[in-house]
Amino acid sequence: MSRALYRKYRSKSLGELIGQKHITDILSRAISSGRVSHAYLLTGPRGVGKTSVARILAYEINGIPYDESTLNLDIIEIDAASNNGVEDVRDLREKVQIAPVAAKKKIYIIDEVHMLSKAAFNALLKTLEEPPEHVVFILATTNVEKLPATIISRAQRFNFRPISVNDAKEHLKNIAKKEGIKIDDEALELIADRSDGSFRDSISLLDQLSGLVDPKDTITVDLIEDALGMAPTKIIDKLLEAVENKDIELLVKTLDDTFNDGIDSVILVSQLTRRISDLISEKPRLITLLDALIDVPKSPQPQLKLLAVLGAAINQKNPAKKTIALSAPTREISASVKELESLATKPKPRISKKPTTPKIEAQDFDWAKLIDYTRQNYIALYSVLTKCSYELDTSDLTIYTANGFYKKKLDDSKYSVLLSKCLQDIGVYGLDIHTIPTTPPLKDSQAAAIAAIMGGGEEVSLEPAI
Repeated sequence: MSRALYRKYRSKSLGELIGQKHITDILSRAISSGRVSHAYLLTGPRGVGKTSVARILAYEINGIPYDESTLNLDIIEIDAASNNGVEDVRDLREKVQIAPVAAKKKIYIIDEVHMLSKAAFNALLKTLEEPPEHVVFILATTNVEKLPATIISRAQRFNFRPISVNDAKEHLKNIAKKEGIKIDDEALELIADRSDGSFRDSISLLDQLSGLVDPKDTITVDLIEDALGMAPTKIIDKLLEAVENKDIELLVKTLDDTFNDGIDSVILVSQLTRRISDLISEKPRLITLLDALIDVPKSPQPQLKLLAVLGAAINQKNPAKKTIALSAPTREISASVKELESLATKPKPRISKKPTTPKIEAQDFDWAKLIDYTRQNYIALYSVLTKCSYELDTSDLTIYTANGFYKKKLDDSKYSVLLSKCLQDIGVYGLDIHTIPTTPPLKDSQAAAIAAIMGGGEEVSLEPAI
C-alpha cells in the first residue's frame, strides 16, 4: 500500500519546517537554553504545520529523535473533536499526576482544542494553569477565536502563517523531482495558488494529479483545470474583456457557455477574484468589481448574482473626467482694469441648464418591432414580453406584467440587461423602464368602476374586424 505524499514528506525537525521560521527559531532557542513552558498554543489555518510542530516539539523537549512510526507512551495525542466532554478532561486531570515512563516530560498534544465543551474548558483550566512539573501541554487549533480568553492567557501562543505561493511551489518542485513526477512550472504555480496557503492541500493535490496521468506524461495547467472543474484561463480573460469593453452580449454568451460546461459559479468567482488581484496594479478601475465579487459566494443563487455583478459593472457609468481639466497647466491672462470692467458688463450668454434630449413619442415607439426582435434573438425574453402590455409617456416606458411572476422575471438582472440591449438594437435609447404587476388601468371610467366592483378586469376592443 503506497503512502500518501503529505505524510511521506512531513517535516521531521523544526529546522525542516518551511515558511514558519518566526516560530521555529524561537522554539529552537528556548529548547537549547532549557526554557520550556508548561503550555503552548499553536494557532493558524489548516495544513500549515501546527500538528507537525506539536509532535516535533514534544520529541525535542524530551531530547529524543522524532519517529512518527513509533508509539511513545509519554507523548499522548488527544483529538478534542471526539474527546470533548467534561468526563474526558477529568480523566486527563487524573492521568497527568502519573510521572512519565521513560522521558523527561509527559506531553499532552490536544488537537482542535476549540472543540472542547464549555464545561470541559472549565475542568481543564486549573490543570493548564498549574500542571505538575513533569507535564507540558501543547494545544493546536484553527479557530482560536472560539477559545476562552482564560485558556489563551495561560499558554505561550504562536501564530502560524499561510504558506506563500513561492515557498509552496519550490517545495512541490523538490517533491516532484524526488518522486519522478513530470510537471511544468505553470502547473506547479497553479497548484500552489489553489491550495490557499496549505502545504498539506498542495501536496495532496500533486499526489492526486500524479495518479491521473501516465508517468511518462507531464502534468499541465489544462489537466489541473479539468481535474478541479475550473474554467480555462482564456474564459476568465474573455469575461473581463467583456466587462471592460461593455459588451453585454459577449458576457451573457460566455457565462452561458461556461455554466453549460458544468463550471461551478463559486469556482468561477474564485478564479475571477484571483485574476483581478493580479491585474489590480495596472487596472485599478477593477477594484469596485473585485469588491462586489467577494459577496457572490454568500448568495443563495450565486450563478444569478455573478451575472448581476458583471452586468452592473458593464452598465456602470464612467465618472466625470475632471482630472484632465485639473491637470492642465494654468495660463496667465493679462488685461487692464478697463478691459476687465467691459467684460463684466457684457450680457452673459444663456446656457441651458439641462441638455436637450430627443423625446420618444408613443407613435414613434414600435412595441411590435421589439417583440419581433426578441422572438428572433432572445426567445426567453420574448415569451415574457408577449404576456405584457405597455404605456409610453415621453421617456418613461411602463410595462404591465399582469402578475408578480412576470414582473420578477423582468426585474431580474439577466432579463433587464437584455431588454435594455434589445431596445438599443432597434434604435430606442434613453427610456426609463418601470414594471407593474397588474394589467393596464382601464381608461373608460364606467368600465373602471365595474372592474373595481368585480375585483379587476382588462380592457378589450369590441370593434368588428375588417
